[in-house]
Amino acid sequence: MNVEKQIEELIASQPEPKRADMQQLHELMLKIMPNGKLWFDSGVDSNNKTVANPTIGYGFFVIKYTNGSTRDFFQIGISANKTGISVYILGIEDKKYLVQAYGERIGKASVTGYCIKFKTLKDINIDILEEAIRYRIENE
Repeated sequence: MNVEKQIEELIASQPEPKRADMQQLHELMLKIMPNGKLWFDSGVDSNNKTVANPTIGYGFFVIKYTNGSTRDFFQIGISANKTGISVYILGIEDKKYLVQAYGERIGKASVTGYCIKFKTLKDINIDILEEAIRYRIENE
């Protein structure tokens, strides 16, 4: 199954209003990164064990681990979870940046060094979320 179909099925499998929120975020990401690489991470490891929620990924960057190894991965990820939606903004070196720059302005969300988690889109300022995403994309 191709990535677009996996993404479509993941979004369709969500209950409302999460389905509509995930679709809106997906469309926003396609607008922001029209030529960006699309990813689908099922959340299942090589032993067929679920280790994370399925995630839609956008863009491309190389993760560099402390042991010197590397891994190709996405810059931005969107994942539905039990309590809402997580937007992963990966590859920002300053782990305090997202909290300091967007934490007070984004609305009702939990902001960490690489994740913005919220219950529904109506709880946050989507323009601030887009600003955070664009910051990552523009500051590779």
